[in-house]
Amino acid sequence: MPTAIQSRAPLYITMHERDNVAIVANDGGLTAGTVFPSGLTLIDKVPQGHKVALVDLPAGTPVLRYNVVIGRTTRDVPAGSWVHERLLEMPAARSLEGLPIATVQPPALPPLEGYGFEGYRNADGSVGTRNILAITQTVQCVAGVTEFAVQRIKAELLPKFPNVDDVVALEHSYGCGVAIDAPDAIIPIRTLRNISLNPNFGGEVMLVSLGCEKLQPERLMPPGTIPLVDERNVADVGDSADAKLDVVCLQDDAHVGFMSMVDSIMRQAEEHLERLNARRRETVPASELVVGVQCGGSDAFSGVTANPAVGFCTDLLVRAGATVMFSEVTEVRDGIDQLTSRATTPEVAEAMIREMAWYDAYLDKGRVDRSANTTPGNKKGGLSNIVEKAMGSIVKSGSAPISGVLSPGEKVRQKGLIYAATPASDFICGTLQLAAGINLHVFTTGRGTPYGLAEVPVIKVATRSDLARRWHDLMDVNAGRIADGEATIEDVGWELFRLMLDVASGRRKTWAEHWKLHNALVLFNPAPVT
Repeated sequence: MPTAIQSRAPLYITMHERDNVAIVANDGGLTAGTVFPSGLTLIDKVPQGHKVALVDLPAGTPVLRYNVVIGRTTRDVPAGSWVHERLLEMPAARSLEGLPIATVQPPALPPLEGYGFEGYRNADGSVGTRNILAITQTVQCVAGVTEFAVQRIKAELLPKFPNVDDVVALEHSYGCGVAIDAPDAIIPIRTLRNISLNPNFGGEVMLVSLGCEKLQPERLMPPGTIPLVDERNVADVGDSADAKLDVVCLQDDAHVGFMSMVDSIMRQAEEHLERLNARRRETVPASELVVGVQCGGSDAFSGVTANPAVGFCTDLLVRAGATVMFSEVTEVRDGIDQLTSRATTPEVAEAMIREMAWYDAYLDKGRVDRSANTTPGNKKGGLSNIVEKAMGSIVKSGSAPISGVLSPGEKVRQKGLIYAATPASDFICGTLQLAAGINLHVFTTGRGTPYGLAEVPVIKVATRSDLARRWHDLMDVNAGRIADGEATIEDVGWELFRLMLDVASGRRKTWAEHWKLHNALVLFNPAPVT
């Protein structure tokens, strides 16, 4: 639990009683000569969110934040000095050998009952928070035609179907010019397949294909992939009945000219829109939420305000029986011992270790390591290196036991707290969490980003009040009030939980939805491009 020396000015925040550095909380930072209530005097000007030495730190001293060694000083650093990345030597990554395996047995969290939302039940048992027609594409080549058709669908057809929230094209850069049979090609293929089956799409799967691409429709959606909702589109496949794959192939001889292609897409889309329009929201328990949590544009306040509040909310969701997934391999790698110890079983712990090892090898192929993660914005926001960043990122996971692990592109099939292994890239992580089956997304930011997803609502949480004020029509929750002393982590956690239920029910829109802000899908493809 962070503690602060409370005053209008000056203010610093520590994360653990053993920490020998703290971050400056004041907007605009503090000037040299500033004296804190503790008696500490600043030797340097220290920007907001950056670290100040609480005691003298001789060269080689371990620097502690979160009671974790985030580096060792490269020279003598007197108390009151600005401690930044150029003064720190980052420690080596924790070995994946000899880790604590399912050693933490926290007391069971009491069930949280009586909470629900208005959602759309699907034939496969999942629940959507939105009612969207998604048009899947097998290959980037068709993106322009599909987008043209989608704009016409929105203008000409969507007004006829008031119960349908939106039409989205699942555009991506995969499908051809790739080593489609390489072992790692399974990752982008299953990612696109599982995105197409996201709960917010109501089981309506429609594909646009070029015809000559390597990723053929039947390979993307093999028989048995699409749940059979009713007797429509039933293929004669012998003893089993699967939903027939609905494909518009642009190279078909029946298409004469561009508008013929567009008209075919629109005709097929209207059939799906009619079925989606017949759906209605119904009351479902909060256990039907599948929430992805992520951070981007992080700063030193991410691990002080927004991410701890999300972690508290994560515990509430798990108590309510919901599914929560956290991700970003390089942003948890330095806390792998914290994660393996929280695993419910040795098998879950070993699965996390395998994902870390796979990603270590993936980075090594590119002759980099986890330190390549941190951005100029992270450092400007006070995060000296990936170790410090990881400690603040992990707290989004709360305190519940970790009950499952997903490899990139896999679909979640259980409740509880799940580790979904993904790169830390905002866009790739969001894409993979969509594939895992989220119906709601929470995104924390300290530097600020207009990130959004067209496929699920994204709730944006600001780490600092200054950002929340400046981006008042982009941030949905201001966790900066925690550092200001105006709210507790628990207060903001409950606020976020209740907002989730309202957004999931369609009673409220997020700012990203309001402005229709969304980022492109970015498939993770570690396989070769030919």
